[in-house]
Amino acid sequence: MHQHTLTELSQLLQSKQLSSEEMTKTYLARAEKFNPLLNCYISLSPERALQQARAADKRIHQGNAGPLTGIPVTHKDIYCTDGLKTSCASKMLDNFIAPYNATVVEKLNDAGMVTLGKSNMDEFAMGSSNENSYYGAVLNPWDTARVPGGSSGGSACAIAARLTPVATGTDTGGSIRQPAALCGITGLKPTYGRVSRYGMIAYASSLDQGGPMAQTAEDAALLLNAMAGFDKRDSTCVELPVDDYTASLNNSIQGLKIGLPKQYFGDALDSNIGDLIHTAIKQLQQSGAIIHEIELPNTHLSIPAYYVVAPAECSSNLSRFDGVRFGYRCEDPKDLSDLYCRSRGEGFGKELKNRIMIGTYVLSAGYYDAYYLKAQKIRRLIRDDFQQAFKEVEVIIGPTSPTTAFKLGERTDDPVSMYLSDIYTVSVNLAGLPAISVPAGFVAGLPVGMQIIGNYFSESRLLNTAYQFQQKTDWHRTLPEGYN
Repeated sequence: MHQHTLTELSQLLQSKQLSSEEMTKTYLARAEKFNPLLNCYISLSPERALQQARAADKRIHQGNAGPLTGIPVTHKDIYCTDGLKTSCASKMLDNFIAPYNATVVEKLNDAGMVTLGKSNMDEFAMGSSNENSYYGAVLNPWDTARVPGGSSGGSACAIAARLTPVATGTDTGGSIRQPAALCGITGLKPTYGRVSRYGMIAYASSLDQGGPMAQTAEDAALLLNAMAGFDKRDSTCVELPVDDYTASLNNSIQGLKIGLPKQYFGDALDSNIGDLIHTAIKQLQQSGAIIHEIELPNTHLSIPAYYVVAPAECSSNLSRFDGVRFGYRCEDPKDLSDLYCRSRGEGFGKELKNRIMIGTYVLSAGYYDAYYLKAQKIRRLIRDDFQQAFKEVEVIIGPTSPTTAFKLGERTDDPVSMYLSDIYTVSVNLAGLPAISVPAGFVAGLPVGMQIIGNYFSESRLLNTAYQFQQKTDWHRTLPEGYN
């Protein structure tokens, strides 16, 4: 059962060949069995899950179920979930029980989905390896000596090991796409504002975006159908109609203009990965796509710009965690200043403290113009590069990550090397564009992801391109050894 895609599971439920309760018990049992090894879940909610499954079975029996009714889902532990711990993988929120649901959780509940639990992540979504969690590192099921990517590494790992059919993630600089690539699954970062951020605990407000993680593009389309849409509680949410993202999956890509950025195939890229991406592009050419070489000249500025903008917004957003109203509070503070300093010092991990300090520095008097303002100007240049490219092409394709999954601890003392693992993803967030990562093959037994980038609100085109690629390949069907 667990090897089926969301689409296939939905068909089994609708035809009553399988009940949601049976399905939920299977996934809960797998999570109980493999989570002690992989550490991809922070918490499981079996009682709630079975209750929701029984309610879903009732809806199916009554004939008023949708395609997601009864399907298990795992939520990244950054989404507030009423009555469940929402920790952001931080000691700061280890005791926080959310009193309400994030809009994404609410929408998926309304669709009849079953919440299995909350997935592990980098603390407050800050990281590229999922080693920055208060609850310990998540391990990659393809090789448990390696990272799954971050910050949505728990969600990606759980899908890759088939402990859940689908999961939610968030993407600030590649945190859906990079772990999707390193774990061999499909992950979509929608256009900024397409999915509500209400109840999604903020890291960098102008960059964060929630999105679906799944085995296939078709599964991601079904999940995005439920997740997307305007929310008046989120001032950054865009009031536009939501497409049926499954409706155009079967459209031909004959004549599709694909851009290959020169800057994505340079010395920073593992040559074996480059070869795989070119092979994947040939598959699309065989379906009628047309290839154009393009320039994104400011790509090399995306990492320095991102690591000014994101820490600046993180410094502001995380100031609310002060030990006064909720979350961790130090013992026996001497005064208010001691309460603030020790609660934050003891409640936040090392990487968070580094980013808060950087962010506070670049926003401080005398440095704002030199750093933050300049980074925002570079951000506009990066956006303009993409807009110029989209005058010539419809989608842009390249690698998702310059390497396969690296070893645990390999980059923890080398932040520059760690940050460069997001070189192909952060520019998409800076520009607010949508992008999807799909499995494109293996190098030395480790998954490789191909990234497809589109213009604003072109998620249907991205999913169509990804789906057509997956009709000709079966990389998305491959399971890590030992999880069959």
